[in-house]
Order: sequence, then structure tokens, then C-alpha cells
Amino acid sequence: MNKRNPRVLVFDSGVGGFSVAACIHRALPGAELLYVADNAGFPYGDQPEQVVIDRCCSLIEACVQQTPCDVIVIACNTASTIVLPYLRARTEIPVVGVVPAIKPASQCTLNRKIGVLATPATVKRPYLDKLIRDFASNCEVVRLGDPNLVRWAEELVSGQEPNQHQLNEAMRPFQQRGVDTVVLGCTHYPLLLQWFRESLPDVAFWVDSGEAIARRVEYLLKNAGRMLPSDVPGELSGGVVGAACFSGPAPAGIERFLEGMGMPVADVKSNWPGLK
Repeated sequence: MNKRNPRVLVFDSGVGGFSVAACIHRALPGAELLYVADNAGFPYGDQPEQVVIDRCCSLIEACVQQTPCDVIVIACNTASTIVLPYLRARTEIPVVGVVPAIKPASQCTLNRKIGVLATPATVKRPYLDKLIRDFASNCEVVRLGDPNLVRWAEELVSGQEPNQHQLNEAMRPFQQRGVDTVVLGCTHYPLLLQWFRESLPDVAFWVDSGEAIARRVEYLLKNAGRMLPSDVPGELSGGVVGAACFSGPAPAGIERFLEGMGMPVADVKSNWPGLK
């Protein structure tokens, strides 16, 4: 009998996908997580689309050849808008992507004023236009793409916190327009939530895709018969990040950062698998 725990590969260009991995861990504490970050290609918003496609597919395929996985999660909004059809055509493993949570935001806003916080690349993409048109056409939607936010989130790993005054200035358009709901349209942004809350205390709802992704992963694992009974031990204790693989140097402090999120890592790999 195959007693290994179900294994989920979570992919991002940096550390933002750990916000999604944390949601998966809370929903599925028995799942082993394999985290893959193409930090040598970070940030993806500055890369040509074909480069993003090639890098994502090459890294993920190399990982699953060495470590079989049951579900792949593209925990990067930029990559999800570009890579999903290409990756799905190259693997039989179920692939889950992320999109800004416009639909749930439109269902919870009280004053019909929604802020969409995303990367500069995401706020300009036609797919965001379509999400707003399909699910929030009766709302005032304020888009904000600040290039500093992802960098501030990445710096949290080394213990460097964002400058609250600078973040307050970045959030000013939301404050001026009186939004009561903010969509965190980049997986890095939940890592900054405590600073966002301080900047915008009147915002009632902060919405991201992490919990919805976790529910989808749980459904796919159950559908594939990969959910183990609680009394069947796996190779690793539940909730462990089996490995965190980085295409460039691993960020200093990553072990401490993951322990703080309740996800200890068993192994950290730098410059892997040698993608140039």
C-alpha cells in the first residue's frame, strides 16, 4: 500500500505563494507541501510572456520528475493568466491557478466600492477587465498596482518590515474613494495584511483566493482517492513543507519565516534545478 501523504506542489516566482500554501496547510494538515519558487526570474510581471511560460513549465516538470505530486498549484496571479493552458497540455496532474477574487468581493461589499490591489502588470490585463465586467459591473472598482508591494513582501523573509508611512501613501487612492472591500490580487499581499489593515482601518472586507484554492485542492485530492484516513501515517508528519526549492539563492531567513507561519521546512534547495 502506498502510505505517503498526498503531496501538493505550490509554485510562485517568489515567497508570495506561501500565503496560499498556508491556506492549504490549514485545510489539509495531512498533506505534504513541495514549494517551488522561480526567484531567479522574479518578478514575472517584467518578463515577456513566452519567457514566463518556458520557465514555469521547465521548473515544474523538473520537480515532478524527481518528486511525484498529486496536484499542482500555480500560486502566482501573473503566471496563472499566462501559463495554465500550456502546463495543462504537458501534464496529467491537475493544475489549479489563481485569479483575483472579484466575484466574492462583489458579494460582500456593502457600499459597492471595491479596491483591487494587484501588481502593475495584473491591473492592466484584459482578464481583469472581464472579471470586473462579469461579476462587479454594478460596483465602483478602483485598481491599484504599486510596484513596491511585492518587494516589501519579499523583504519580510529577512525580517525587514515595510515602512508604514510609505505604505499609507500607496493606499491613499483607496482611502480617498472610500472602498469598503479590498481584493488582494497578488499572492504576496496577504503577507502584508497587518500593515494594510493599519493603513485602511475602515475597510470591512479583505478578500483573497487562498481559501478557495485550498477547497479546490481538497476536492481534487478526494476525487483522485488521495486523501488518507487520519490513522494512516505518511512518510512525513502532516503539514511539513517537504522542500522549498528556489531557482536562485534561497532567501536568507526562509526557515525562520516558515516556522513563523506554522509550516516548518524539511529541506531548502538553492539554485535548483539549475535553470539558467
